[in-house]
Amino acid sequence: MPLPIISGSLMRLALLAATTFIVLVGLAFATTNAIAREAPLFLVAHPDVTTHWLNRDTTRAIFAMRQRTWPDGQAVRVFVLSNNNPVHARFTKEQLAVYPHQLQLAWDRMVFSGTGQAPDRVNDQEEMRERVASTPGAIGYLEREYLDDRVQVISME
Repeated sequence: MPLPIISGSLMRLALLAATTFIVLVGLAFATTNAIAREAPLFLVAHPDVTTHWLNRDTTRAIFAMRQRTWPDGQAVRVFVLSNNNPVHARFTKEQLAVYPHQLQLAWDRMVFSGTGQAPDRVNDQEEMRERVASTPGAIGYLEREYLDDRVQVISME
């Protein structure tokens, strides 16, 4: 029995659909693998901070610069990476459940109204670790590979 003849345009359409499907499946796997490879983020503090866990609301208030002290009354000094740093974006979205631009708007509002100040910015995670380790009351965030005994990990609930 002879095979049915498929027109050229129908053949091109089928080929395009198959190629698109293969590309989309490949992208899905690549995205899944990239997400799985992202290192977990940890909330870190100066070793002398007596607080060992924070809930998400308190952590969000501290990073939004609305809460200026640790639960025990010690002054908090907040360190963050730049808004365009992917680690900062992951931290704000995953740990604080806000977007980086939302935090920036809150900081700008406080600075421009004279009611507060923005957090201290650092250039990279190595500087974050150094500044948190050397600043009493400091808080920041790091990927696992940057953790060492100069900072303490703060659990988040």
